[in-house]
Amino acid sequence: MELDEVLKAMTPDIYQRLATAVETGKWADGVPLTPEQKENSLQLVMLWQARHNDNPQHMSVGKGGEMVTKSKKQLKEEFGIDDDLTKIRLQ
Repeated sequence: MELDEVLKAMTPDIYQRLATAVETGKWADGVPLTPEQKENSLQLVMLWQARHNDNPQHMSVGKGGEMVTKSKKQLKEEFGIDDDLTKIRLQ
């Protein structure tokens, strides 16, 4: 099977399962990934993101294949952190 065919056959559910396996180092049933499985799964995750990721998170691959990094300000905005809040130090 050609790589393009594999990527076309990947559903969002399959993508998410592969992404979780790469993140945790284990398949959903708890079996550890072999180094080869981890490498191949990571490549598939990144290729899928490059084609389908319209809303990339920080340090992920966006649609078009570019690595997405966000500034501290952008991340604060996404998480709803307001810089105008008064900070209290507890001792």
